[in-house]
Amino acid sequence: MTKPDKITDKVRLQDAQTLAQGYSPAIRAMEIASIIAFVSLEGVLAYKLWSTDHTGPWLMTLAVVLGYLAADFVSGFVHWMGDTWGSTEMPVLGKAFIRPFREHHVDEKAITRHDFVETNGNNCLVSLPVAALAVAVPLHGPGWVFLAAFLGAMIFWVMATNQFHKWSHLDSPPALIGFLQRVHLILPPDHHGIHHTAPFNQYYCITVGWMNRPLKMIHFFPLMERLITWATGQLPRKDDIGTEAAQALVAVDDASEVPVLQVAKELLKATTEEPAPSVSTRPIP
Repeated sequence: MTKPDKITDKVRLQDAQTLAQGYSPAIRAMEIASIIAFVSLEGVLAYKLWSTDHTGPWLMTLAVVLGYLAADFVSGFVHWMGDTWGSTEMPVLGKAFIRPFREHHVDEKAITRHDFVETNGNNCLVSLPVAALAVAVPLHGPGWVFLAAFLGAMIFWVMATNQFHKWSHLDSPPALIGFLQRVHLILPPDHHGIHHTAPFNQYYCITVGWMNRPLKMIHFFPLMERLITWATGQLPRKDDIGTEAAQALVAVDDASEVPVLQVAKELLKATTEEPAPSVSTRPIP
């Protein structure tokens, strides 16, 4: 079996210049339109929430904090999908969504050279359906207000994710940004650096990174990969790191036991090894 520390020798990444050229004028126009639409929807939602009588400081604070946690998970899930599945040759999705993930592994500093539109346009685009849903929520009571505020906060943090991500790759971030990174209120560079260790298969959450450790403890993403491979036969990360490295990584993941499965097997083993109850041999009177 291939050892995990030998998988990096098999990684074959794509050409950085070719990937960078995939950012076309059509994609940029789509991103500009997405940013305008996203900001407009968030503005309408903020006005609706401000105008309702069912808001309160604790309700809004809870919505913002839970939205932050949800955005961190969403960022990890989307990041994992973009890193793990699909190809840059796919129509529409390949160049608009998958290409940036591939480029980032080849040239992680490229994001620091992106302007505001290229950095945040994609996230605004994928957030539009949820933004529209948040605006459509009827504010007829505190529960509905909380739902609308939660959805609005979550997609706001989703939108900000790539900006936080970009700052984590700066050599000298602004003083305020550096402070927020040190106290881990936004994504810290050292924490995110774990993801940038080939073969790039852990710590996907990039809004703040709080969800990375819990998801790793329960083997969330490896379990998802096994499920998708079982259902589709697709090999995870084949397009990103090459077939040989992807196959070696799957072999390592298959050989490692998920903690939950370990516990289940131990309990089953203990149950089957329990001594059978003794049977009395005394004669029946």
